[in-house]
Amino acid sequence: MKADSPDTAPATPPPPEPPEGPASPWGLRDFRLLWFGRVVAVLGIQVQSSALLWQVYEIARRDHPVEQASLYLGLVGLFQFLPLLAFTLPAGAMADRRDRKRTVALSIVVEAMCAGGFLLMALHGSPPLWGLLAVAAVFGAARAFLAPASQSFLPMVVGRRALPPAIAAQSIAFQTGAIAGPALGGVIVGINVPLAYACAMGLFLLGVAAFLMIRTSGKPRNPGGRQPALEAVKEGLAYVWKTKIVLGAISLDLVVVMLAGVALLTPIFARDILHVGPEGFGLLRAAFGVGALAMAIYLSRFPIVRHGGRWMFAAVAVFGLSTLTFGLSKVVWISGLALLIGGAADMISVNIRQTLVQLATPDHMRGRVSSVSMLFIGASNELGEAYSGVAVRLLGAVGAAVFGGAGALAATGAWAAMFPGLRKADRLS
Repeated sequence: MKADSPDTAPATPPPPEPPEGPASPWGLRDFRLLWFGRVVAVLGIQVQSSALLWQVYEIARRDHPVEQASLYLGLVGLFQFLPLLAFTLPAGAMADRRDRKRTVALSIVVEAMCAGGFLLMALHGSPPLWGLLAVAAVFGAARAFLAPASQSFLPMVVGRRALPPAIAAQSIAFQTGAIAGPALGGVIVGINVPLAYACAMGLFLLGVAAFLMIRTSGKPRNPGGRQPALEAVKEGLAYVWKTKIVLGAISLDLVVVMLAGVALLTPIFARDILHVGPEGFGLLRAAFGVGALAMAIYLSRFPIVRHGGRWMFAAVAVFGLSTLTFGLSKVVWISGLALLIGGAADMISVNIRQTLVQLATPDHMRGRVSSVSMLFIGASNELGEAYSGVAVRLLGAVGAAVFGGAGALAATGAWAAMFPGLRKADRLS
């Protein structure tokens, strides 16, 4: 972004940091372990999520019609969002004080324990919905501590020179798991729901093992010392608030994902509208990730370096249009294509936001800034699921998707007017 734009730079810019380390992260053993650990952990999350959504919906449909059963799917998102809301900001402050590697490892261990809890309940045959939701809440708390520590640990592993390609590689790792996970989860759920939870637990444990083999220290270079936790959180919030382009980008994502995210709608469309069963459900879930992965690979070779603001707003608009098309479609291949295009558009906006946040933030504040970004962007997925459950209850599944797509387009126009600096932002450097 342009350094002379008043909406671009923070009030107190971070001191310049000289380049260090190799230009490519792939020559680093620790980065390869980190990348592999991220792939298997994301794969585990997606397999588990597919099993949980399908199981909750199946249990709810035994006694309720589609509209009421969808509310229980919304509760899955809500019960994961509330711990994120409560713990993400303190977790960011902790990531700037404590060993980040240890925090990540412990968080993944807790995730594996949650998968074990889901497995035990699934083996029961007909677990209570409140039990599934309680374990989902613990899983959300673990994710709250995992995200800021993981994001702020990446620059410590690769150094500053290799940070931009490492960010692109991490996006590819995430999308690899996001693509294979739903498809694999759909297939395994079709065979046996407990087996899906067992596979997720094994993947989490594999991720922990890879992460524990990393030799790089996770201790922050300039920890916050004895600064009170509340003051540390306030400092991170103030940093984001003063950087208007960052504030505009992450708040736009919050609104758009909440309105137009279709993750919760896919089991409803697969089972009751498109009638394609669990295998088709897995393919629909994977289509979004396929588009995102293809775009991530393209951007790793041909990154966007000019007109960043225009590209981001255009991508968000395309994302809204893809949701609108998905809602209106009654043909499975059109629905899949809409999700594919939506995933590619989403990756463009994600790439722009992550590049901006990482390069604009000094190491001693990366945990806090990452936690704010996580609260807006990551938690928007869970909040969006809760919103979608209510929207389906009021408007029906098709109406919820159409309203969400139209709302995303309206939000794109509103944010373009409210954040002119973001709209006019040019260079992503």
